[in-house]
Amino acid sequence: MNILLLGSGGREHALAWKMTSSSLVRRLVCAPGNAGIARECEVVALDVADHGAVIAFCQAQKIDLVVVGPEAPLCAGIVDDLTAAGVKAFGPSRAAAQLEGSKGFTKDLCKANGIPTAAYERFTAAEPAKRYVRAQGAPIVVKADGLAAGKGVVVATSLAEAEAAIDVMFGGALGEAGADVVVEEFLQGEEASFFALCDGETAISFASAQDHKRAFDGDEGPNTGGMGAYSPAPVMTPEMSRRAMDEIVLPTVRAMKAMGAPYKGVLFAGLMITADGPKLIEYNVRFGDPECQVLMLRLMSDLVPALLACCDGMLKNFDLRWYPDAALTVVMAAKGYPGPTTKGSVIEGLEAAAEVEGVEIFHAGTKADGGRILANGGRVLNVSALGKTVAQAQARAYQAIDRIRWADGFCRRDIGFRAVERERKV
Repeated sequence: MNILLLGSGGREHALAWKMTSSSLVRRLVCAPGNAGIARECEVVALDVADHGAVIAFCQAQKIDLVVVGPEAPLCAGIVDDLTAAGVKAFGPSRAAAQLEGSKGFTKDLCKANGIPTAAYERFTAAEPAKRYVRAQGAPIVVKADGLAAGKGVVVATSLAEAEAAIDVMFGGALGEAGADVVVEEFLQGEEASFFALCDGETAISFASAQDHKRAFDGDEGPNTGGMGAYSPAPVMTPEMSRRAMDEIVLPTVRAMKAMGAPYKGVLFAGLMITADGPKLIEYNVRFGDPECQVLMLRLMSDLVPALLACCDGMLKNFDLRWYPDAALTVVMAAKGYPGPTTKGSVIEGLEAAAEVEGVEIFHAGTKADGGRILANGGRVLNVSALGKTVAQAQARAYQAIDRIRWADGFCRRDIGFRAVERERKV
């Protein structure tokens, strides 16, 4: 098969790394890619937002399958346009991608179908939202309705913080994403990321992970797109995974089919495991980043047949195999992230870092400059490792990081700390 992968981050590097090992793949091309992806496969300078250009490339290059990495093109309807042009694509339609594209859509779907989630209200103006916040008290969660590149959620610990978040969102700082706002109950518990593959009718469990959203050690500092992750998530016991499928994922798949927007692709449920069981925080309509990196390390099965089964409605009798090892990834980011960062600093020592046992380094925001690798984004590298335990995977990842020379970078030094503490107690 000839496959086109769309995207340029660490998630796409992990997907490219995994798909290149498939016996089904004759040619893999990534657009626009990055310096790390270019070492796995061809990269082309396609504008992913230009659907016509993507379709023309697929037709000219005889592409058999398009795998869409990021959420923005999915929410913009690229799968619909590819399908209409006769090109098979992995990912949900524009209508189904509303599960990530609109927080309010998802909350209303949960309410209508009895799917456990936080209590909430939707607002189109600041003052009513502020009155609701004052009535509910803090802590409380304020969310921009639309896509905001991981920056549209504020967990406010005070009324002043909640009101400031409301002003920022309605003030236009997030563009159209903040035109509508969801204010919801703060849930107590432990977060987990749960993934399922869906073909419009059937859903099968993919795997679980936990990520670290805050920028600094001890879960301090601003929210980010994710500073690290590990898999499996210890809190997702077999019983909790069954409940997540039965109470959250499957009712969602049934509801989407009933409304004429069958969900095909990977469904990423951000969960809070509360005293009452799993509750949905939010849905993403693509593999998580950096969760994808640890999932691909642990996946024993060939990924490509699983993607095809989603597209073709053939998941009913499908199964996946996983390595029993734990996987952990640490994000190395440019100083200043998640705020403004400087591009162009040189990164050295990657070859030595990759020699550590069990380590794979996925590039997120890099570009090549001759033989040099330069930082080209906020989140720049995902230093990932397998181990018999989370503690071993963690030790290997940090051993590799200590071999990387990048003066303008930083990372958290405690990724996986909850799981490591659990292992110590066993």
